[in-house]
Amino acid sequence: MEEVSTASSLNDSMAAKMAHSMKSEEKQRLLDSEHPVPTNSVVDMENVAADDDLLGNRNIEHPTSNFDTMVHLLKGNIGTGILAMPDAFRNAGWVIGLFGTLTMGIICTHCMHMLVECSRELCRRTQTPSLSFAEVVEAACRTGPEFLQRKAKVAKFILNIFLFITQMGFCCVYYVFVAVNLQEVVKHYFVDLPVYWYFVFLMVPLVLLNWVKSLKYLTPASLFASIVMSTGLIITFFYMLQGLSPVSTINAFSSWGQLPLYFGTAVYAFEGIGVVLPLESNMRNPQDFGGWNGVLNRGMIVVAVLYTAVGFFGYLKYGDKAVLGSVTLLLPADEILAQSVRLMMAVAILLSYSLQFYVPFNIIWPSIEHHFQDEKTRQYAEYFTRTALVFITFIFAVAIPNLGAVISLVGAFSSSALAMIFPPLVEIVTFWPDKMARNDWMLWKNIVIVTIGFLGFLTGSYVSICNILNPGATT
Repeated sequence: MEEVSTASSLNDSMAAKMAHSMKSEEKQRLLDSEHPVPTNSVVDMENVAADDDLLGNRNIEHPTSNFDTMVHLLKGNIGTGILAMPDAFRNAGWVIGLFGTLTMGIICTHCMHMLVECSRELCRRTQTPSLSFAEVVEAACRTGPEFLQRKAKVAKFILNIFLFITQMGFCCVYYVFVAVNLQEVVKHYFVDLPVYWYFVFLMVPLVLLNWVKSLKYLTPASLFASIVMSTGLIITFFYMLQGLSPVSTINAFSSWGQLPLYFGTAVYAFEGIGVVLPLESNMRNPQDFGGWNGVLNRGMIVVAVLYTAVGFFGYLKYGDKAVLGSVTLLLPADEILAQSVRLMMAVAILLSYSLQFYVPFNIIWPSIEHHFQDEKTRQYAEYFTRTALVFITFIFAVAIPNLGAVISLVGAFSSSALAMIFPPLVEIVTFWPDKMARNDWMLWKNIVIVTIGFLGFLTGSYVSICNILNPGATT
């Protein structure tokens, strides 16, 4: 899901930066209303005749085209997770990996459609041009069944916790990824230093990079990271497709004990649900986002095919060696082109760290900001908070330098909740009892998805933690 390797953090917190016709205070006033619109009530269609009318009232200053949105969607789903797919296939076996990854892509894409549909329905009810992920959860509770209406802020708080953990987890993965790839390059050409030294060396550039407050100034870095990342992927495919072994040399099925690790890695890779609402709300023609031939489906087909191809061919090429959490670490160490891939990927992910960091900072900063009245003191506090959050990712990177284990844990624990648990629950709450009562299959379909997500959450988190505490026990 998956995280953004270049501009993936166009998610819920970035939505607050988009130019909406309605300010965030007005949105919250509507959501905090003591008399929310009941679930079964209908907005006056004379005022809001159709979806297109509401979507057209967003008044975006610089709306994106369908192509722009497709590019951002791809960048929002393709990052470090795609490089870990050979490890995921190793944990599943090529048959389970092949069909499981495609199935995971279908389920995650369907959950994205759910979230967009619920967002549009709740926008109609609250007369709001657009809502972020957290605001959708809050509005669903406020306009849903009566017993949930007083729990709206709690629901929003829980969603923000999972979003915070997910994005901080991405930052930890990025930190480890950059360090281990730089270590491989430097070790080959210069000196062999423990990976912990690279964590220390990276602290200064990461802190300085995350002192940049405006996303506008990060755009050139994001563009450069996109180009470098794409080049690195092309070269990686060049290596993977050479000298492939017969399929009979790899496992069709691994073991039941390793499947939770596969789930965690796969759902981590597909966790791009955070970018969906911001992208849709910033489109010139948002009605083109959904539908069978819409931007979302076309983009996710590309993503699913890429993930499946990297996973299958990476596992076929390297077999049980694909255990390092990134296929770049398996490329030949004695070839300059292969070493350049490691360096390119490290630079691309380093520059993308700040975009991932943007989200957790904007979740936590509002609760800290109001404690400081003086403008100068507030600025110092902001820099201190940014530095402290980078230091937290440093601590976790040092504590868990196993890249594959970190990816699996982040995916199983938090990405599964955002991608496969919250969207079905939000749809049930939003359309209960009208749509759900009339279409029992929709209710049971959502229950099945939540059950899969919850089982993956429990088993994936447990096995990933065991794998971190006792490396090699499940492999």
